[in-house]
Amino acid sequence: MDIRKGDSVQVISGNDKGRRSTVLNVFKDRGRVIVEGVNMRKHHTRPTSRDPQGGIIEREAPIHISNIMIVCPKTDQPTRISHKQLDNGKHMRVSARSGEMIDPE
Repeated sequence: MDIRKGDSVQVISGNDKGRRSTVLNVFKDRGRVIVEGVNMRKHHTRPTSRDPQGGIIEREAPIHISNIMIVCPKTDQPTRISHKQLDNGKHMRVSARSGEMIDPE
């Protein structure tokens, strides 16, 4: 899975198509991610000692990995990801659109 927590992504299909945000959580085993402010769902909560009010809370639901694309840091456009091995043996993610490294270290 080429998408990691903290990546800037754009939604490419669904109700939130075109929206850009950051990845909050990645579920590798299910192939899903939680993106900030995308795929919002209402969750009904009971009153508890920590939250005496209870009520309806809106929060993000997971979205399938195929519905998002990472945003290229150079062109600011959605792009596929390729991989490149550096001279020191480390593998880096590279934007297929511009050839720019996604996470320079």
